[in-house]
Amino acid sequence: MEEAVIASLEVLPGSAAPITEPAPIEAAGPVESAPSGLSAAAVMIKAESMIIVLGGLGFLHIARPVLLPIFFACIGAMTLKPLIRWLSKCHIRPALGAAVVLALMGTAVGVGFVKLGRPAMAWVNEAPAHMAELRQRVLKILPRSGRFTLAADAVNNLGATVAEQKRPPMVEVKDNNGSSVFMNRTGTILTLVGETLVLLYLLLASGDLFLQKLVHVMPTLGDKKRAVEISHEVQQNISNYLFSVSMINMGLGVAVSAGLYFLGVPNAAMWGMLVAVLNFVPYFGPVAGIVLLAAVGLLTFDNGLQGILPPAWYLLLHILESNLVTPQLLGRRFTLNPVVIFVSLIFWTWLWGVPGALLSVPILVSIKVVCDRVPAMSSFGEVLSQ
Repeated sequence: MEEAVIASLEVLPGSAAPITEPAPIEAAGPVESAPSGLSAAAVMIKAESMIIVLGGLGFLHIARPVLLPIFFACIGAMTLKPLIRWLSKCHIRPALGAAVVLALMGTAVGVGFVKLGRPAMAWVNEAPAHMAELRQRVLKILPRSGRFTLAADAVNNLGATVAEQKRPPMVEVKDNNGSSVFMNRTGTILTLVGETLVLLYLLLASGDLFLQKLVHVMPTLGDKKRAVEISHEVQQNISNYLFSVSMINMGLGVAVSAGLYFLGVPNAAMWGMLVAVLNFVPYFGPVAGIVLLAAVGLLTFDNGLQGILPPAWYLLLHILESNLVTPQLLGRRFTLNPVVIFVSLIFWTWLWGVPGALLSVPILVSIKVVCDRVPAMSSFGEVLSQ
């Protein structure tokens, strides 16, 4: 009787497999073990990638004295390479053309430093007195701000006895001479400038030697053509971008200097040149220029309304430059995502300081040009675009 019942169950569809066939249970073993193997491999790949990234960041930070001249020289070579190539078409050898171009640039920069260096050094030497005077001017214009100072002093005196609070402050001798701090860094700056100029001359004097070597090692004819096209486009775009930005900032500096001169601000040319240099740094540079000219205005004029005229004049010119002049000259070709620019600025400033802030946008432009020309990196180039 039991055998008949078992035979009848075997005939029913869908009821025999769970009772008599253990195959699904055997097949479940490999399916469950596969994800664990894949996840372990993925974890290993992520760990190796993280180690490589951290190692690269550490290398960039430690090798900063070596990498900074190389980066500045490469950016300068890409900027001046079209000019050297044009001089070569005029039958001027690259070595001679590079020497002439660098000599003219060095002469212009040297004349500018000679003309503006003396007032700059005088202002740096008098910086402590200027800061004390600026504090008095701010307290005079904003008397309520003095309450914050009193509150901060009260917080610092919490827990102190009456005798300790009445104790006269200790006189501490400090070296507030700004020129000494400036001179301590002069050697490092001159070394960086010297190494950059020598390497820049070698890169310009070599002509297209590195490009020829790169083309020689490419395996196929298509790769050789693509390497030449990418190299020329990067050089042309970097040159156009930096040349346009330099002209814009120089025009901005001249306009700021003219306005400050008519407002009666002393050393107007020096402040205009400093504002032009600061404008090379996105976001932070204009903010620093506004704060600097606000301090200069408060130190120059006794009236608070007159004191805000220098920063207001610069702010007006910066708004016109950033919204009208720069978009018209650069166009959509060099338009980058503002978020990416800000992140790149923070990263390179954190990594290399002020030189990194100056290099952040040219490096970003170079990366974007390469991404636009390489199909495999087109998606990343789209992220960089606005």
